[in-house]
Amino acid sequence: MKMGVVAAMSKPVFSVRVRDLVQFSLRSGNLGGERDFVGSDRALAGTRGHHKIQRSRPSGYQKEVPVSYDIETNDLILRIRGRIDDLFVNSREVLLEEIKTIQGTWDRTADPLHWAQAKIYAFIYAHEQALKHINIQLTYLNLDTDEVTELREVFSFSNLSLFFEAVATVYVEWIQERFQWCRERDRSIQALAFPFSNYRTGQREIAVAAYKIMARGGRLFIEAPTGIGKTISVIFPAIKAMAERKLERIFYLTARTIGRAVAEKAFADLRGKGLQLRVVTLTAREKLCIRDGKACELSTCPLAQGYYDRYKPAMREALGRQEINRRVLEEVAQRHQVCPFELSLDISSWVDGIICDYNYVFDPKVYLRRHFADEAGDFAFLVDEAHNLVDRAREMFSADINTRELVEVKQAIKREVPGCAKAITRLNVGIKKLIGKVGAEAESSADFPDEMDLFSAGAVTKTKNIPSATTRTLPQARGDMGIFKEFPSSLTMLVEDVLETAETWLTRNEAAEFRDDLLQLYFRLLSFRRTAELYDERYVTLVEAAESVRVRLFCLDPSFLLQQALSRGKAAVFFSATLTPINYYRELLGGNQEDPVLQLNSPFDSEHLALLVHGRIRTDFKARRQTLSEVVHAIATLVQERSGNYLVYFPSFLYLNAVLELFQSLYPTVPVLTQRPGMAESERETFLAAFSVEHGQTLVGFAVLGGIFGEGIDLVGDRLIGAVIIGVGLPQLCAERDLIRDYFQEKTGAGFDYAYTFPGMNRVLQATGRVIRSETDRGIVLLIDSRFDEWRYRKLFPKWWHRKQIGNEHQLREAVQDFWRSVS
Repeated sequence: MKMGVVAAMSKPVFSVRVRDLVQFSLRSGNLGGERDFVGSDRALAGTRGHHKIQRSRPSGYQKEVPVSYDIETNDLILRIRGRIDDLFVNSREVLLEEIKTIQGTWDRTADPLHWAQAKIYAFIYAHEQALKHINIQLTYLNLDTDEVTELREVFSFSNLSLFFEAVATVYVEWIQERFQWCRERDRSIQALAFPFSNYRTGQREIAVAAYKIMARGGRLFIEAPTGIGKTISVIFPAIKAMAERKLERIFYLTARTIGRAVAEKAFADLRGKGLQLRVVTLTAREKLCIRDGKACELSTCPLAQGYYDRYKPAMREALGRQEINRRVLEEVAQRHQVCPFELSLDISSWVDGIICDYNYVFDPKVYLRRHFADEAGDFAFLVDEAHNLVDRAREMFSADINTRELVEVKQAIKREVPGCAKAITRLNVGIKKLIGKVGAEAESSADFPDEMDLFSAGAVTKTKNIPSATTRTLPQARGDMGIFKEFPSSLTMLVEDVLETAETWLTRNEAAEFRDDLLQLYFRLLSFRRTAELYDERYVTLVEAAESVRVRLFCLDPSFLLQQALSRGKAAVFFSATLTPINYYRELLGGNQEDPVLQLNSPFDSEHLALLVHGRIRTDFKARRQTLSEVVHAIATLVQERSGNYLVYFPSFLYLNAVLELFQSLYPTVPVLTQRPGMAESERETFLAAFSVEHGQTLVGFAVLGGIFGEGIDLVGDRLIGAVIIGVGLPQLCAERDLIRDYFQEKTGAGFDYAYTFPGMNRVLQATGRVIRSETDRGIVLLIDSRFDEWRYRKLFPKWWHRKQIGNEHQLREAVQDFWRSVS
């Protein structure tokens, strides 16, 4: 539901659609019903069904007739709006028709909510036309059988008035409470000062720039080093803009749990200064479930049964808190026995701010349609750690099918759903036929350069343009990969057939052991089809043959789709400590040359950080074995000069383990902690907890660049006094990265930079930012790689870095000793 406030009116105007009004005021019973499984394009199919019925009506029927009705109270105006599907008026009668579509079995009993929606429309129209009676017809079209069922009744205006008043009263009560809350909120905002006694250097510039963009709309890109206080500097002006009716709601978007925690603390700091603001933190369904990890099955979950009979009291209790985080949601849900995830979504329509993952705004599969389905709102999108959004967006806008999953589901359903099993078999065969095209083109790929040589050299040589057929076959560990510029249209009808036959069974909402597997496949294929609809020159198709065949629609350039998603709101502020080069990030995040950028220096004394560059050690793939001992000795030289905590970052776990083995054999007395692939959350917490200041000895943590300890962790003061970064952080060589390189080479002439250099250097900058976190921190960062001496990397160094070149172990030891003497 949309509750926009129009400032130009003498009273604030809250707007609600008829459908949302009815749903909120009258819905009861279980989660499900309309939220049970329905067809893949239920909304689209419903629209087509509406049009089919409308086309069948004789001339004289009016279609999509807009209506609205204002309820004015002492404080506000509630505007109820909508469109009547069909209206027929003659001298004898007025007939209002509401069209609904159904799938699967139906007992020919009308849904009370459908009658309610039609009666609200009828009341509004009868009021406008001063009618004493009006005919209402509910028309149901069965999408599976094309059967039409018409149910007609005559209603008096007096009865419709009583019904309307009962429905509207429920909603008006909530809107009145919302209005009173907004008034109290705005008073608190007007009196609110910045929560700290002084602005840090750069904070005021951020706040001013952010306020301007949120007041007028548009996009802003901010690069500001760690320690400035970016989060509070963008939240504070957003809140001020809200009190001035320039914004309706704030969305704080982040990719990591720690980012959500930082945002929650910023709002809490402001509340500590008198702010009143309701903010909900959205957490993934599986993490928020309070049923000890039991399967999420609406038909059996007690938290789903009767949800709509209990959710309003639960919402009232939750809205009595201003910080509605995971703990609050779990406590309230437990008391009222409602699903905490659904509760969080329902609450989100009644709060001032939402803290959530990127996907709730950008992902075409799961974005919050309750907020973004209609016209754009006066929303502010505050995008934290925005450098992460580029690759996340590529994932959101990509999709894949794997024949292994097809075979497994087919085997599970072949007895009970034979039609769908046969459709899956045909799709499986169709995918395997693509492998023939891969093999047919294999010989044409012989003239491509050796990929490892190209990667190691950091070349920007342009490869062949990708034509409409397969261009090359890249060797894989097991099997081949074919690369197509065009979408494989031969799969279109095969995918449609599986979706259609699966829908036929799934819409019956029957229980079966294989149901979850079929449902998961269904949504994967649905995502594949939706991605196919987005497919353009920014995509390629990858067909990988190994033990199974995987077809992937891969988004090379997410900028256009991000730009479309940003149009759902009014303003967006992208901010990070590392948006270098900023034009690259502005382009890929959906911006344009007119969008303003703000780049700030570190607020801390540059003398507090020793930035040492050891340019005589090669760490590229071919040289790693030969320089292993040099790397180990450089690490030891740094960490042995001063007791404390250090982190050493590597480009891969393989390289990490090789260095670790030699380091421990040569320096067995130095305590070491090691990051492992796939660490559980408790293991991560244990790793970080070891970096305390109480142990009074040296501790060296070995981790990977771009991993869980490479960014987003906050080890203030003596918790971290040094870091070693080995290599320039290049992403792992793969077909996808090469395709990104080819695409941007053709588009910009800087393909290697777009695919490898810029993302890699971002990892380096993020790891470097772990060392200095406050004005009292002191520390050393040692960069080890000969490529750091090259201009293409040096030009990416922040202007406030004062680097010192190191050529050997002796110079390194002297530089380390000199630094610690200078800051002691």
